[in-house]
Amino acid sequence: MKMPAGFTTLLPYTSSSVGETLDLGRSLAPLLLPGSVLALYGEMGAGKTHLVKGLCMEWGIPQDSVNSPTFTMVNEYLGGNFPVYHFDAYRIEHPIAFLELGFEEYFYGTGVCIIEWPERVAKWLPADAVCLQLTHLDESKRLISLHV
Repeated sequence: MKMPAGFTTLLPYTSSSVGETLDLGRSLAPLLLPGSVLALYGEMGAGKTHLVKGLCMEWGIPQDSVNSPTFTMVNEYLGGNFPVYHFDAYRIEHPIAFLELGFEEYFYGTGVCIIEWPERVAKWLPADAVCLQLTHLDESKRLISLHV
């Protein structure tokens, strides 16, 4: 996995609030360029969607328009200079469902792809995907680190 410059200086990061997770997303956003794939690993409630909201805020997408695409599997956000494709693979029961979404068009297109629950579609993640792990430390603290 090739890491974009800057990720290793910002991570690992301990967030003590939703606001801090949003701020980290805003700091990471300039490091992701069109064509990037970001895979977010972590348990339910670890802060994945809040991190996505922070990224999107930096790209000019209103925070309140960003939500987890749990039932739609992908949300498309238009803002800034490129589209953002926000996947949630949690409900993908069989990998063929991901193929049917036409993920290749998203992964190899002109936007940034962000995937929650990437372990369910791991075999299709590009080799150069940036993988982050969000871990509960306690009720309010999260550790955000590179996933290896």
